Amino acid sequence: MIYSSSLRFAALTAVSFSLLASPVVAGDADWPQWRGPNRDGHAAPQALLSSWPAGGPAIKWEFKDAGIGYSAFAIVDGVMFTMGTRDDGCYTMAIDTTDGQLLWQSRISRASTGEDYAHGWGGGPRSTPTVDGEFIYVLSDVGVLACLTADQGEVVWSVDFVERFESMIPKWGFSESVLIDGDRVIATPGGNVFMVGLDKRTGEQVWASQEHSESAQYVSPIIHTVDDVSFYVTAGKSGLVAFDAESGKLLFKNGATGNDVAVIPTPLAVDNLLYHTSDYGAGNVLLKLTAGENRTIDAEQVYHESIKSMQNHHGGVILLDDTIYGSSKVSGGVWMAQNFADGETLWVERMRPNRSGAIAYADGRLYCYNDEDATVLLVDPNREAFKSVGELKLPTTTSTDRGSGAIWAHPVIADQTLYLRDQELIFAFDIAR
Repeated sequence: MIYSSSLRFAALTAVSFSLLASPVVAGDADWPQWRGPNRDGHAAPQALLSSWPAGGPAIKWEFKDAGIGYSAFAIVDGVMFTMGTRDDGCYTMAIDTTDGQLLWQSRISRASTGEDYAHGWGGGPRSTPTVDGEFIYVLSDVGVLACLTADQGEVVWSVDFVERFESMIPKWGFSESVLIDGDRVIATPGGNVFMVGLDKRTGEQVWASQEHSESAQYVSPIIHTVDDVSFYVTAGKSGLVAFDAESGKLLFKNGATGNDVAVIPTPLAVDNLLYHTSDYGAGNVLLKLTAGENRTIDAEQVYHESIKSMQNHHGGVILLDDTIYGSSKVSGGVWMAQNFADGETLWVERMRPNRSGAIAYADGRLYCYNDEDATVLLVDPNREAFKSVGELKLPTTTSTDRGSGAIWAHPVIADQTLYLRDQELIFAFDIAR
């Protein structure tokens, strides 16, 4: 097993409780990783309120000591896993979702400083834990990838991207939420070893991308299959890039959503179509994928829209009934619906004073979390117009100085509960029908 000296310390100093006595097994209404069960922002099926009373749904509990950061939540079998920075390091923690009590916390790396990356938009971890059976996988903002036991938070192994792969910490810190594919952990250190697959039990490298070198951005990868060709997709400043899951060879690139500032949103794939969007003038693109001989993929660009179209900053988009929903930075910030097939903008809804927002979907409703005024809008998906059917406002917001940052942790829906974060504060709202 691979331990750094600091993580030996972490394993020995993990604060653990006995409330988790058995391995964590994903349930029907869990949210086990970044953007939900399928990495597409859709929650598992569950019976939820279709509208909210005045003032929003009732709060179940509040947790006030999550540390600094933008990490969202993985929730499995009544336990929430998230990350935060304290003075002495970056921590992973487990919280009981019934009452909001801390179960354990483990230090996985040192805390970042302004010398590591630009802290003007906030420091701390950006990644969401990934749960896989009795283990969880986490990535700190300075690039330490660690495997921990889910029941007590003991560090099994860790890999430092900077030391192992000579990676450069991105301008705003490592941010991806790693992908589990079979026995592999897929992550993006960047550089000459752009994407890697590590044995999830030991941390040893078992796969690597080929023919591509650039610094890591902030995109969480997905896996998709066209015919019998499976491949990993992510994006960087050069745009979308995909690698054969067997050989690591470069299968295709597309530069439409690349930009010189930051590429953040996760791609969406359905059947033989691949959609991606990013901010800073890039817009959005739809690719039609066709498998060829010798495990090749042809990526034909169906459209690329930029002006007054979906330019998603960080909050992701939802594909539902041939419609893309999400926030766009056009016109100072709007919620937007876009036709998936041809890229046509269907409607926009001004969101000021908010500049952007994060989105999730559950039981026939969109959950739109605004980044400035700490509100969540419950929205009836509609191709004709924006239709809000409820609103809540966080009862309190962080006392931490965000600098130029905002509320950037994504909303999570699991076990008939809506979970929201603003830095060290975590809130659980009862949305059961």
